[in-house]
Amino acid sequence: MGKVSKNSRTNRGLLGGGKDHVKLVITEKNEETGGYYFKEVIVHKDKVDEVLKANS
Repeated sequence: MGKVSKNSRTNRGLLGGGKDHVKLVITEKNEETGGYYFKEVIVHKDKVDEVLKANS
């Protein structure tokens, strides 16, 4: 009998996984220094418009 991988034994795909989520990289400017920094957010794909409107 073959060896079963540790990763195949877990139930990662049963709850939907990460297929319904997206990673947003939002650029923001620091008013004090004038430099830019990036904020990474992982949200559900149905909430993308709401998050982008809140950050603009």
